[in-house]
Amino acid sequence: MGGIPMNKKNKAIAIKDYVSWFEIPAIDFQQAVHFYNHIFGIEMVQNITDVNAMAFFPVTSGIGGAVIAGPNSIPSDKGPLIYLNGGNNLSNVLNKVEAAGGRIVMPKTLISEDSGYFAIFIDSQGNKLALHSKN
Repeated sequence: MGGIPMNKKNKAIAIKDYVSWFEIPAIDFQQAVHFYNHIFGIEMVQNITDVNAMAFFPVTSGIGGAVIAGPNSIPSDKGPLIYLNGGNNLSNVLNKVEAAGGRIVMPKTLISEDSGYFAIFIDSQGNKLALHSKN
């Protein structure tokens, strides 16, 4: 997926990435961490304090994010929709969603040959998120 190319007449400088960080709220922190570890096959590093708990998605470059639990971290299926990278084929991640305690609300769907595919799911905490991949 990509943005709309900047018009040469528009002198504004385009920002490379419009998302710089994301946080996925959780009430049951350990259940949420297990959900994402399971569907992506990762091991998230956790930082737990008296005030909140965060588990970080491992990244080597690009945009990072975390699962967060604490005051004002309230899961929701309303509001902005975050698209997580589904890797080479989002089916590999999507096929693990229900076994990890989530549910699929839109199956893998073709956007276009150039843009690839997307799917929408509800995670184990009730957050609505999407996956995207070229295949």
